[in-house]
Formats: sequence, structure tokens, C-alpha cells
Amino acid sequence: MDGNVGLALGLTVLAGLATGIGSLLAFFTSRTNTKFLSAALGFSAGVMIYVSLVEIFVKAKVELTAELGMRPGYWATIAGFFGGMLLIALIDHFIPSAGNPHEVRGVEDVGAGPTNDEYAKLRKMGMFTALAIAIHNFPEGIATFTSALQDPALGVAIAIAVAIHNIPEGIAVAVPIYYATGNRMQAFKLSFLSGLAEPAGAVIAFLILMPFLNGVMFGVIFAAVAGIMVFISLDELLPAAQKFDEAHLSIYGLIAGMAVMAVSLVLVS
Repeated sequence: MDGNVGLALGLTVLAGLATGIGSLLAFFTSRTNTKFLSAALGFSAGVMIYVSLVEIFVKAKVELTAELGMRPGYWATIAGFFGGMLLIALIDHFIPSAGNPHEVRGVEDVGAGPTNDEYAKLRKMGMFTALAIAIHNFPEGIATFTSALQDPALGVAIAIAVAIHNIPEGIAVAVPIYYATGNRMQAFKLSFLSGLAEPAGAVIAFLILMPFLNGVMFGVIFAAVAGIMVFISLDELLPAAQKFDEAHLSIYGLIAGMAVMAVSLVLVS
């Protein structure tokens, strides 16, 4: 396990910095490539849903039933799964929608002027928006790190899925910050830095959780990670993909993501 720490941290950093790619795209392209964005978001959701329900949830159940017994272990897995959903749902609930990175905006919104009400609200929020993004990204960093620590191949798959979902998230972050400040460079920097919350989550997991990472802790964390990723897919990725959908590309991307994840899990097993 110790040999996987460097890999786990590296994967988390790469996934987090993908928000910077999104903010760059927002300022160096004129329009959103809606076909690619819809398919990519669907693909990411497919990877997350498949790996969560077929791999991560099962691993959590195996760990917890081995440690606690069949029935108590299964109940603990279910509690961890829905506890993860509750955690990310509460984070979404307490972050105002104007500062929520999962309120998707397209690249073309950068050049569109806000209404007076939007301008006043976004100008007032300013720096708080970046904090809101960091709060959302923090549990994703813990999820990527702990998964890679336990199973490097699984960690790579999760890191790729999180990175794909962070690219449009970077666009969504940069646009409201630009509205609030009128400064494109500041919008890019804050969007880029907000992604660092993911490796920060990994470092916190390493420093605080490592001494306590036994079979039960891993099982509970894995179950919670599965819940978090399923919630993100159903509440954020798929609705965003549908918003930009053309000819059911989001569903094709979803199926492709599941298929790629299924094949990759067989190849690395």
C-alpha cells in the first residue's frame, strides 16, 4: 500500500488540475463543441456509474462482510453508500446555485453580458465562488486518492472520469467569476486553483486517515465513494450532458463509458 501513495497523489493532482483546462478552453475558443461535450460528459457518467456499482460497491461489501459478518457488513455497506450520497447532496444544498460549479454554463456565455441582477449577485460573491468550487472538489480528491491507494488500476479509471468531468466544470467556474470581476486572468487563476482542492483532499486523507485505514475504514470509505460518484453522475453529469445533447450522444457516451470500464476491469484483473 505504501508504494501506491505517490501514484495516488499524482492521479489526484492530475484530476484536479483538469479544471484549468476547462478555464483555458473558455477563453481560447469561441463556442462550446456541444457534440463532444455531451458525449464526454455521458462517457464520464458511464465510467463512474459502472465502476461504482460493479466494482467499488462490491469491494466495500467484501471488506465489510469479512470484518463484521455477512448481515452487519452488508448493512454497513448500504449505510456508507447512501451516506456518501447524503454528504455530497448536503454540499450541493448549502452552496448557492450562482456559486455552484455544477450549474453548467457554456463557453459562449463568456462573451454574453449578464443581467443587472446577475451582475450584482456575482460581483458580491466573487471570492466565495472559488471557495464553493473547492468545497465541491474536496470529497472527489479523497475518493480518487483512497481508490488509487487500494487498487491502482481502479484509481486510474476514477481519475480519468473525474478529470473529464472537471474540464466542463472549469468552464462553469471561470464564467461566473469573470462576470463578477471582469478580469479574465483572475477567473482563470481562481478556476485553476479551485481544482487544487482535490489534491488537498488527498493530502488530508493521507495525513489524517492513513493511521486508521483498516478493513472496516476502507470498506466504509469505498461505499461512500460509490455513493458520491453515483450522485455526481445522476445529479450533475447526465443533466449537463442532456443540456448539450444532440441525437442521444450523451446516452451513447454513457454506454461507451460503461463498456470501456467493463473491458478495462477485465484486462487489469
